[in-house]
Amino acid sequence: MAEERYNRKNPAVKRILQELKEMQSNPSDDFMSLPLEENIFEWQFAIRGPRDTEFEGGIYHGRIQLPAEYPFKPPAFMLLTPNGRFETQTKICLSISNHHPEHWQPSWSVRTALVALIAFMPTNPDGALGSLDYKKEERRTLAVKSREAAPKFGNAERQKLIDEIHQYMLSKAPPIPDSPQQTSDENSSTREDQQLEGESPNADVAPVIERQPNPEANDRVVHDLREVHLNANAGPVRVSFRAGVSVSRRVPNAEDANQQSWRNNNTRAPKPADDRLFTWAAIGLTIAIVVLLLKKFLKSSGHDTVSMGGF
Repeated sequence: MAEERYNRKNPAVKRILQELKEMQSNPSDDFMSLPLEENIFEWQFAIRGPRDTEFEGGIYHGRIQLPAEYPFKPPAFMLLTPNGRFETQTKICLSISNHHPEHWQPSWSVRTALVALIAFMPTNPDGALGSLDYKKEERRTLAVKSREAAPKFGNAERQKLIDEIHQYMLSKAPPIPDSPQQTSDENSSTREDQQLEGESPNADVAPVIERQPNPEANDRVVHDLREVHLNANAGPVRVSFRAGVSVSRRVPNAEDANQQSWRNNNTRAPKPADDRLFTWAAIGLTIAIVVLLLKKFLKSSGHDTVSMGGF
């Protein structure tokens, strides 16, 4: 750069050369900006779309025009890459631009302005001059397209600088993240492919083998032994009688019993047959005892106590 063209004692020139040196010695992955060789008051720049927004992954070029009174007056900005937030080749209205000189501070720099411009990208335009309000899907599309090639603007010197900046930013830019709609379409396509290939989404789940119950193995035979003890008094005769009854029955295991209980939860269970057997046995024994008592009573002439055992 032919620095001898400019008066280095000029405050604006001195400040611009100082910022250029700082920009080259401390580069950023989020932006890059360089002045034209023939005019250090005109800078070309490119910024990276802010993360976690619809601009992420995009590379947006623009132009900065510094005033002769810089840094005491603010620069003018315009975007050259279609982005859906700012009009292209139109001076945009920001608090850091020449539209609001009352907000500008001489301590700010080109670097400060570029950082602020990145922060302004996802904000609400509120009808500001040079602002656009595209839908997020349209902005994502423009972000993808912005990486394809640098915009065409100005003469050969400008275009050469723009292309150099674009290549640098492209080498630093991460891939554009998939949009929610694209991710949903990919997942849907994957499920369709699995269905066409006959794959089951639960292929890793082992099949359940149903075990058929074995009544002979599961059931068990239970012997119930019940004792009937009866004391009776018939006048002068007192009889003590004891009898035992044994009944065998088949009882299912605990698992089958639980299943049977669940199936018959709302159904009244019938009276077991063995209970009826015990009842009839007790009645028969009672009748037999009464008969014996009557016979003894008729034959007996005294008041002896008769004690008889059961069958």
